[in-house]
Amino acid sequence: MTASDDFVRARSLGEAVAGALRSTVAVRERCGLLLDRARIGQSAWFTVDEGRMREAADAVARAARGLGSDGSHVVPPGPWQLLRHGGPDRLAQFDAQLGQVAPPVRARALVDATVVATLLGGAAPPHWHWTESATGARWQGPQGLAVAALHAFTAGMFSSDPLHPCQVDARGLRALLDDRLAAAFQVHDGNPLPVLPARALLLRKLGEAMAGLPEVFEDAGRPAGLYNLLIAPEGGIAHSADVDAHDLLSQLLAALSGLWPLGHWSGGVPLGDVWRHAAVRVPGPADGWVPFHLPQQRLAHALLEPFAWSGVQVRGIERLTALPGLDAGGLLLDTGVLQLRDPAAPRQAWHPGDEIVVEWRALTLALLDELAPMVHRARGHGHGGPLAGLLPAIDAAGAALARERRGGAPALSVDAGGLLD
Repeated sequence: MTASDDFVRARSLGEAVAGALRSTVAVRERCGLLLDRARIGQSAWFTVDEGRMREAADAVARAARGLGSDGSHVVPPGPWQLLRHGGPDRLAQFDAQLGQVAPPVRARALVDATVVATLLGGAAPPHWHWTESATGARWQGPQGLAVAALHAFTAGMFSSDPLHPCQVDARGLRALLDDRLAAAFQVHDGNPLPVLPARALLLRKLGEAMAGLPEVFEDAGRPAGLYNLLIAPEGGIAHSADVDAHDLLSQLLAALSGLWPLGHWSGGVPLGDVWRHAAVRVPGPADGWVPFHLPQQRLAHALLEPFAWSGVQVRGIERLTALPGLDAGGLLLDTGVLQLRDPAAPRQAWHPGDEIVVEWRALTLALLDELAPMVHRARGHGHGGPLAGLLPAIDAAGAALARERRGGAPALSVDAGGLLD
């Protein structure tokens, strides 16, 4: 057998592994296996206290009230959910910056802006802030990151074409310098933002990925190519345009699974946010792997609003899963739904691939599916509602408990370069 044969064989196996893992069915199935195991006391790391689910549901319901959302309709997590709270109408400002453009041009600009703002978003240290020159308003945390990212976008930071600043293209991202992005986010010795270099790297990797896939992202390599691919290949928007949420996620997984610096590969095929756990035994080549796909699922959720604003009906939102980041996982630890067997675990530093972290994220994702109906009942919505509509409140509840108990530090310390926030 030649080296070429070995390569083809390894590549074929890698594609089979990726194909088995790139669905929310696989995510829920494998996370559910770990929850079933923990419930009968077989987890080495956690016990599950079902009686504390009500406390977690009440915390999420309170956070939903604080966000001005009842959770009965979809207000998905992402930069636009953050931008609508406080300050001027950011969407109106965005439209004014674009000027009089055709609806498909606006739609593509919205998609571009949403993708970079999502990749730049997440948690920020409490001491970091961003001041808006036009209003003098001072912003902090995830909201500050969203406002700063939108300003950077409209200033043309991610475009290589000075005549078209309100776009993101591969050439612009590949040329992005850390110090230029730091200046846009007002970072200096007295206002540090340690996660920014990792997120700048993420944007440059996005530029590389888009440049290598012109069939998806068009010749210029724009995130908006996804919109054209799914909705408007001829440049228009049909009145009946619709897309399945999982189709959107599938495109993101196929195109961008190599984006996450911490992700795994198999046979030269990127798997992304997928990790090993010895207890996950399933038939087939993907035995032992637990997928989460956090970066791509965050993008899929964040793109729901720009698609809807562009006249596109997104179906099947319920197929997307919860987002197992540090705030969501902390919610379940801090309310006692999950309890650590080792009381010293919070004092250690963990890696995303450590079994305790993989299991924590899996149990969080599976339990949040069960928590959602309880939150809706607590809010007086006996008919229920989508999980996606509760995700901002879940993160907000987890973050509030972290501030109360540890000054904002996560319940478990995970060295992920700010990419699990």
